[in-house]
Amino acid sequence: MNWSDYEAAWKRQELPVGVTSDIATLKNTFETKRRKLATALIVRDWAEASAGILVSLVYARIWWAIGKEAWPLAIALILILGVTTFFVKERMRTHRNRLGAHATLLAKLSADIAELHHQRHLLLTLWWVYLGPIARAVALVAFTVLRVGVSQLPPELLATLLGQPFIWGLLAVTVVGIGLLLWFGWVMNRRAVRKRIEPHLDELEKLQRSLLTPQ
Repeated sequence: MNWSDYEAAWKRQELPVGVTSDIATLKNTFETKRRKLATALIVRDWAEASAGILVSLVYARIWWAIGKEAWPLAIALILILGVTTFFVKERMRTHRNRLGAHATLLAKLSADIAELHHQRHLLLTLWWVYLGPIARAVALVAFTVLRVGVSQLPPELLATLLGQPFIWGLLAVTVVGIGLLLWFGWVMNRRAVRKRIEPHLDELEKLQRSLLTPQ
């Protein structure tokens, strides 16, 4: 699962300019950008929810194959299903707050500004709602599988394996690799905030001010 699907969906359009944007251009492109934002969020939410369900099924299958010794996988399942539920609730929230076809431009602006502030908050708290639960779930699965596997090895073979530098190197590479992936996800989403959400907020707030204080 990758929250950066949000940014990937937005890469099909130009970067927002920000406060230096021309008011006429903002008015002309508002509806198009609004639809693209809504589509990007739909793609992200359903992609993440679907991936969460798939991962949960994989974890459940591992648990069933290993047996009761793999009980910590129940915690991993809860964590992943929690992330899945979060994205389903996001989709329900967005649907509930959707404006009708005859909403005014000011109403649409206010709704989009509120939505972008919400998305900005989510991306800046990414660790708590997304990366953290996934990291803990992956760690639990890896620990459980290793613990059960090691317990079933003959003592002589276990001692031989633990004496191999390759085994420790493989474990180190795996841990570092997962850590780098989590770090990359965190960096990419903060970049999405800086390059896309905040400049787009500036544009919408500028357009809103121009409508509220006409010259």
